[in-house]
Amino acid sequence: MSFYDELSKYDLDKFKALVDSRSASDVEQALSRKGLHTVEDFAALISEEARHHYLKDMVQMAMQLTRRRFGQCINMYLPLYLSNLCNNQCVYCGFSSLNKFKRVVLTLEEIEEECQAMNQMGYENLLLVSGENERRAGMPYFREVLPVVKKYASYLQMEVQPLESEEYAELRELGLDAVSVYQETYHPDFYSKVHLGGRKADYRWRLETPDRLGQAGIDKVGVGALLGLYDWRVDLCALALHVLYLRDHYWQTQISISFPRLRPAQGGFEPTSPVSDAKLLQIVAAWRIFDNELDLTISTRESAEFRDLLLPVGITALSAGSSTAPGGYAHQGAALDQWTVNDARSVDQVVKAMESSGFEAVFHNASTTYFKPLSQAV
Repeated sequence: MSFYDELSKYDLDKFKALVDSRSASDVEQALSRKGLHTVEDFAALISEEARHHYLKDMVQMAMQLTRRRFGQCINMYLPLYLSNLCNNQCVYCGFSSLNKFKRVVLTLEEIEEECQAMNQMGYENLLLVSGENERRAGMPYFREVLPVVKKYASYLQMEVQPLESEEYAELRELGLDAVSVYQETYHPDFYSKVHLGGRKADYRWRLETPDRLGQAGIDKVGVGALLGLYDWRVDLCALALHVLYLRDHYWQTQISISFPRLRPAQGGFEPTSPVSDAKLLQIVAAWRIFDNELDLTISTRESAEFRDLLLPVGITALSAGSSTAPGGYAHQGAALDQWTVNDARSVDQVVKAMESSGFEAVFHNASTTYFKPLSQAV
C-alpha cells in the first residue's frame, strides 16, 4: 500500500463541491477543533465562506499558533541550481525539453564556487535543484556532488528527480537531510495533459516518492502542488490527504509545505486556475491551523510586499537573494532562469525587513528540531 492506493479511492473532482458546500458551522467546527483535523475541516478552512467571514480570525489564530510553536525564528535557505538539463516535457516549466536553449550541468569546480558564494551570503542551509536527466545529472553525479556541497552546508536539501528508496538512503549517508518533491497536480487526468514526456509523466512514480523518502529515513519531506496549474480546491484537498497519510505512516518524518504559484516561464504557459493574493493568504493560514507542526515555506516567486505580509502568518522558512539559473551566484546571469524571481531584494534587505518586524533570521540549520516542541513552547 502507498499513498497512490489511498488517493485512488477518491473522486478528486468531488473536492470542488466539498469546498463550495462548507457552511459557517463547518468553518467554526474546524477552527475549534483541537488536535488532528480532517480533510473536511481543511475544505472548510479554504472555502469562500471562510474567506468572506472568518479570514481575520484565521490569520490571528495562525499567527498565535506559529509563534507558540516556532517563536520568532525564520529559517533561511538558498537554492543551488545544478543543471537546467531536463528530459521531461512539462508544458509549464522553463526547463522543459520542449524549449530550445543552451543547457548547463555544473562541474564540481563550479559547484564549489557556487557554495563559496552562497556561504559568503551567509547561507549554510542549501537546497540542490536540477532538471531531471538520469545520464548527466543522476545518481552517479549526486554521489560526487554531495560530498562537495556538504562541506558548506549544515543542512542539505534536494529537489531533483524522484529516486529509489535505497538511493535516498545512500544519499542520506552522504549528508542529505531533506527532499522536496512536488506533485504539481494530484489530478491524474490533468497531470497527463501537462506532462507530455520523460519520467515525470509517470504519475504514480512521482506520487509514491514521499513514501520512498519515509522508508529511507529522510529527516524532512517537502510536498506541495503548483497553485494555478489545476483547480486549487482539488489539489489542496488532495495535499491535505497526503499530509494526513504521511503523519500516520511516517510519524518520525518532518513535513514541509511550499506554496508555489504558477509564474510565467519560457514556453508561454498561463495559469488555468489563478490563485489571488487574498486566497494565498487564506491558504497559508489554513495550513497552519490544519497542522500546527508543519514547516511552511515561501520562495522569491512572490513579491517583496506580499512576502512581508505572509511572513508572520505562518511561514517558517524563507529564501532571499535567490537565483534559479545554474551558476547564478558566482557568475550572475550564467544561464536561463527556471522561473521569474519577483522579490529581488538582497539578503541584507530581507533580513532588515524581518528584524524590523521582530523576527530572527537563522542561516545555519533548517531542521525544526531547532525549535521547541509545542508541549514545551511558551
